[in-house]
Amino acid sequence: MEALLLAYMAPIMFGMLVILLLLGFPVAFSLAANGILFGLVGIDLGLLSPALFQALPQRVFGVMSNESLLAVPFFTFMGLILERSGMAEDLLETVGQLFGPLRGGLAIAVILVGAMLAATTGVVSASVISMGLISLPIMLRYGYDRRLAAGVIAASGTLSQIIPPSLVLIVLADQLGRSIGDMYKGAFLPGFALTGLYMLYVIGMAVFRPKSAPAIPPEARTFVESNGGHGVPSLLVLMALSVAFAVGGVEFLLDDQAHVDELIVTSILLWGAAAFVMAALNKILRLGLLSKIAERVTFVMIPPLALIFLVLGTIFIGVATPTEGGAMGAVGALIMAVIKRRLNLKLLRQAMDTTTTLTCFVVFILIGSSVFSLTFRGVNGDLWVEHLLTGLPGGQMGFLIVVSLLTFCLAFFLDFFELAFIIVPLIGPVADKMGIDLIWLGILLAVNMQTSFMHPPFGFALFYLRSVAPKNDYKDKVTGKLIAKVTTGQIYWGSLPFIAIQIIMVVAVLLYPGMVTHYKADRPQVNVEDIKIDAGNFGGYGSGGYGDTAKLYDGDAGAGETPSGAAPSTPSDEDYNNMFK
Repeated sequence: MEALLLAYMAPIMFGMLVILLLLGFPVAFSLAANGILFGLVGIDLGLLSPALFQALPQRVFGVMSNESLLAVPFFTFMGLILERSGMAEDLLETVGQLFGPLRGGLAIAVILVGAMLAATTGVVSASVISMGLISLPIMLRYGYDRRLAAGVIAASGTLSQIIPPSLVLIVLADQLGRSIGDMYKGAFLPGFALTGLYMLYVIGMAVFRPKSAPAIPPEARTFVESNGGHGVPSLLVLMALSVAFAVGGVEFLLDDQAHVDELIVTSILLWGAAAFVMAALNKILRLGLLSKIAERVTFVMIPPLALIFLVLGTIFIGVATPTEGGAMGAVGALIMAVIKRRLNLKLLRQAMDTTTTLTCFVVFILIGSSVFSLTFRGVNGDLWVEHLLTGLPGGQMGFLIVVSLLTFCLAFFLDFFELAFIIVPLIGPVADKMGIDLIWLGILLAVNMQTSFMHPPFGFALFYLRSVAPKNDYKDKVTGKLIAKVTTGQIYWGSLPFIAIQIIMVVAVLLYPGMVTHYKADRPQVNVEDIKIDAGNFGGYGSGGYGDTAKLYDGDAGAGETPSGAAPSTPSDEDYNNMFK
């Protein structure tokens, strides 16, 4: 029995962790208790040294002193201040009025607002609950299919997993030992591509099943001009002028070799600044050149967009670290809330309480993961995982496919934090040894982990939506009609098409790594094998009596001789003085 335990300590340890998690024990304490228990067993069996646990305090203090993790509370606080100061309501009302006259317009508005909330809150629960409370009653009022409405809201909320500044990306970068800025750059294109796929699906539903996504009726459109128009041409002219200014500004400010992320961020910042200045001048000078919807869109959407891309821009360009960018974003969110006159002590306290709770949650899991990994590596668990995964057929692609399938299946039972702290430390070193770009692996896992919020019956996004969706039939306050309740089955069925879209995105990232690896496109490619270190030859220093290096030369020069066969010279005191000047 003892021999069996010694031989299979690593798989037994991992299996025990899975059992504890399935039994419902807290993740942080399951990890830590498992690590300490098997550490003591290993010491008792003579497999581990008692000195192993002396490294625990260093690991705990290493977690606490990790400055990169400061980005978690900063970005969380920024998002909560923006969300609780009424930004979600303003955005949904404005974008809903803008796209509402189109079939599927409300659903498209939810997806766009979901992407913006993802780039500010970084928290799935805040996005899903906000949009569920605000937009679900409106979509039900105007006859949207319940499955489509529920699926759109839940899926849009999960965009905060992949769109920077995502908390998942911060944790993944920390666990993989890579730059948070690089992880943000790599996630940029997949995040917005996924947003586009969601919108494409809604457009397809509006075209082929128009009754499932109707347009809002004319009487529900509030931003109407005196001539009866909706003011969209005025908005299009404003956007065209802003785009022209942004293109000219980019040509003037950036060179041809600028990185794609730098181009996008700079363009959006210039576009937003131009639109905001023109709209502000029109309002201050009372020129009357812009319609109501044009002014509303500009003043509601530009400030949060400017804050988002200012924070991301400073990180992408290299002006600020992610931690500094998060601090700047938190201050910017407070300033915006003050300008809107919505900042009060109650809101501030709620945001700080939630931020502290979430940060403590992350740190406790990270400490538990550190205890577990210390013992797991001590019993050669890392070698067991490496042998298990490197022996898979198909090389790198086979490894990535198996890891993706494993993550997808585990997402039925574990949320993204648990996956990040348990799975990533095990597969990261193996992927690195196989030559896989770890940023690519991280983004692949982040897109895959989105499904953990959408999986019936355990998806947290579905639970969040269930908590705010009507459980009984109710009378609508605006139309006076009786609105049927939203069932749990409708929420589950509505999530399935979006899970399929997420899987398509996983396959796209897997097959086209350039979507992610563009983050290093402007970096010089260095072949390690071509690197040569020439230490020089200072007389006979380093050869002969100072070290036998003659064998480094081609030819038959023996030890104690230079390649020319001459006896090595001994450096004089003057030579030493010259060398250390």
